[in-house]
Amino acid sequence: MLDDLAGPNGLCFSPDEKVLYIIEARAQPNRKVWAYDLGADGRLATKRLHIDAGGPGALDGMRCDEDGNLWCGWGSNGSPTANAADLDGVMVFNPAGKPIGHIRLPERCANLCFGGAKAQSLVHGEQPFAVRAVRRDARRGRLNPLQQRDRDNSENSPSGTRGATE
Repeated sequence: MLDDLAGPNGLCFSPDEKVLYIIEARAQPNRKVWAYDLGADGRLATKRLHIDAGGPGALDGMRCDEDGNLWCGWGSNGSPTANAADLDGVMVFNPAGKPIGHIRLPERCANLCFGGAKAQSLVHGEQPFAVRAVRRDARRGRLNPLQQRDRDNSENSPSGTRGATE
């Protein structure tokens, strides 16, 4: 049992189930993802910092794909300098904890999962109650080329339309 995390939130296992990832939602000054190695007996062993949200970003629910990438709900931490429009969405981190993608959404993503044929859809819940799905490229931890083009075009458009949701 864990008793050293302030507000444990999202959790998921690595694809080989040898690492448990847990978001510390009330960590100060930033939310964090901790990685725990699992011993042969299934008990939690080594604890290490995997991701520090840093700056104005904040982690929420997360899932790990078959390549070990963490797909994390992402949004503002509420600081006065945070621009939610730039932060809201899903942040994708590689197995080393380095950011490799950001899917912008019109609202903060509270939780997510994979679904559809071959788990190629990212289904996410936004606050307060919306549910959306986007296709993902599971091998690269990013949007498929059509959605990447749509996202790139919307980010540069004067209308301010964002996101690549379907």
